[in-house]
Amino acid sequence: MLHDRVLCEVDSEAGERRSSGGIVIPATAAMGARRLAWARVVAVGPHARAVEVGDRVLFDPDDKAEVEVHGDTYVVMRERDVHAVAADRLGDEAAGLYL
Repeated sequence: MLHDRVLCEVDSEAGERRSSGGIVIPATAAMGARRLAWARVVAVGPHARAVEVGDRVLFDPDDKAEVEVHGDTYVVMRERDVHAVAADRLGDEAAGLYL
């Protein structure tokens, strides 16, 4: 990866969801509001500062660029397009961009 680019693998459980009443909502259902998605970071460029390989990131699926590598689909985005980072390494004392 070059510059501040982040290569992510979209979480497989991001497809269909269940409502609190147990109704299955398929991934193709249109939502009234935009819905952010979670992905796992696979590779980062040398200028990425807040994201490391293995982190989970929250991003807007409309702002993504997909690429297929060896039959697997990945998402490429700039680090600035990441809305939040969830990682075990951050701990409870972290604040700011992290969850």
